[in-house]
Amino acid sequence: MTYVVTENCIKCKYTDCVEVCPVDCFHEGPNFLVIDPEECIDCSLCEPECPADAIRADDDLADNEQHFLELNEELSQVWPVLTEKQPSLEDADEWDGKEGKLELLEK
Repeated sequence: MTYVVTENCIKCKYTDCVEVCPVDCFHEGPNFLVIDPEECIDCSLCEPECPADAIRADDDLADNEQHFLELNEELSQVWPVLTEKQPSLEDADEWDGKEGKLELLEK
């Protein structure tokens, strides 16, 4: 099993989760974070730390969220590892909870 970053992270990119990850499996893009499923050890420490509630266990993904598992895997191969908490995006609070953000994902 692995944990997966889902749509609500887009345009928020809170990095509280990064601080608690013992294996540095988070990767950072312009407006989204992803988890490398090969590195994730299923410790579950990141899930409660996400202020946007954007992290799920792959077993808990809804049908309409399944594609985020592949997206996390794909982007973790090209984006750099993030090991320290960074400031969230300037307007993160405004985007938290909005639906339909996938088209706004910057690769």
